[in-house]
Amino acid sequence: MVEIVFVVEEAAEGGFTARAVGESIFTEGDTLESVRANVRDAVECHFEEGHVPKIIRLHFVRDEILAT
Repeated sequence: MVEIVFVVEEAAEGGFTARAVGESIFTEGDTLESVRANVRDAVECHFEEGHVPKIIRLHFVRDEILAT
């Protein structure tokens, strides 16, 4: 695997959650910097040495409500 994609969303209770697409990896962090570090750690722990994806892509999803 060359690349892994995470969907990053703001958590209702604050901070951020990150969920891998196609893999059973989930992590969270209070800040964007901490979620980035936690994603890197989670990927390194999930894959065996030599099989860690070279690219970690973070896809940020943000909901915005517009009143009419």
